[in-house]
Amino acid sequence: MKPDNVIACHECDLLLQRPPRLRALVPHCPRCGARVSGAAPGPKTLDRMCALALAALLMYCVAQIFPIVALDAAGVVSHATLADAVRALWSNGQPVVAVLVFCTTMLFPLLELAAWLYLLAPLRAARVPRRFAPVLHAVQRLRPWSMVEVLMLGVLVTMVKMTSVAHVIAGPALFAFAGLAGMLAFLSSIEPAGLWNARDELVALRPSDADDPVPSAGGITVPDALPATGGSSGSSGLTAHAAGLIACHHCARVQPAPAHGQRCTRCGSPLHARRPRSVARTAALAAAAALLYIPANLLPVMRATSLGRAEDDTILGGVAYFWTSGDWALAVVVFVASVLVPMLKLAILALQATAAHRGARWRPRERARLHRLVECVGRWSMLDVFVVALTIALVHFGTFADITPGPGALAFGAVVVLTMCASMQFDPRLIWDGACGPTAARRTS
Repeated sequence: MKPDNVIACHECDLLLQRPPRLRALVPHCPRCGARVSGAAPGPKTLDRMCALALAALLMYCVAQIFPIVALDAAGVVSHATLADAVRALWSNGQPVVAVLVFCTTMLFPLLELAAWLYLLAPLRAARVPRRFAPVLHAVQRLRPWSMVEVLMLGVLVTMVKMTSVAHVIAGPALFAFAGLAGMLAFLSSIEPAGLWNARDELVALRPSDADDPVPSAGGITVPDALPATGGSSGSSGLTAHAAGLIACHHCARVQPAPAHGQRCTRCGSPLHARRPRSVARTAALAAAAALLYIPANLLPVMRATSLGRAEDDTILGGVAYFWTSGDWALAVVVFVASVLVPMLKLAILALQATAAHRGARWRPRERARLHRLVECVGRWSMLDVFVVALTIALVHFGTFADITPGPGALAFGAVVVLTMCASMQFDPRLIWDGACGPTAARRTS
């Protein structure tokens, strides 16, 4: 089998046949169920994605310029843009939280959209953009931290919460953010490995377009009969590590396992059979998050002052407020996103790190699903941070009503960031190393 027709699952390391370009279903690994790298996108797909990225950039501009929501309290109107929320956090003594909100809702989405346009527009014109590798790497790193859809949920929670204070008016930016969230969700379906394959096809036709020559992945030996995506392989099958091969974590190219410190022959990224010190880093970050989770729930996330009377509001206090107000559905949403999800993330991260360190062999497919679950829901815990930012930007009616952020907001934001980093540091291939050999996980962690 030709090396270009071979891929390795990024979660379990199983060697597979590359799926064909024309395929109705999303290809998945037959052993662990993870989505695997697809073929290069066709011209029509590039056209659609390029148009979508341009429309999303225009929608982003509208969302940043106009107010998201406004309050009308006895004729006194207060409105808030996203920039107002960031400034309110900064001026109220929470610069770290202000930077976190700015990066996740303003800077990173803008950089992601600009990078997509930089990559897709030339590829659509059958050209390879310069600095292709670092720009695509930036997209991969920015993707988890762009949280427009979480912000949208935070806006809805804030609007419901403010109905007891004043008349709530939806602003133009609310609808712009809704459209932007949907467009970014579609753009996130683009597989970076597929763009690398499209780049290689263009470089094969026009070598002068490449920043550097694309070395051949020759010299690797793989069997002609490999499982296809979407089939069934159970827990058996040849892995890249067992075959003396390694798959680049960024571009997914399968190549001979190098000596320590060698870089990928296609994108230049450092190659590692497994992430160095994955278990130790995951455990350390999860432990730090667990310590901060206590003050995040005990300390107030904001303080409300009305007619000289001050009242602290914790995360659990917000859940109780919605429940007693009759907004049971919203109380459940806030409880799940802000209380249950962080607890589950910490428990799952502790389970994964312990199991990988001990080389556990039980239920690898279920543990792989738990890892994907943590990566999927981790970002949604930022909900309370966004609610705090929008609330303090809206409620500033002097002595009548004023809201300021509390220390719990910083602690909770740190918990979200640390758990996301811990999940990113964990190498899911260690799950299958333990399932295939009791000492493999210890050797690679």
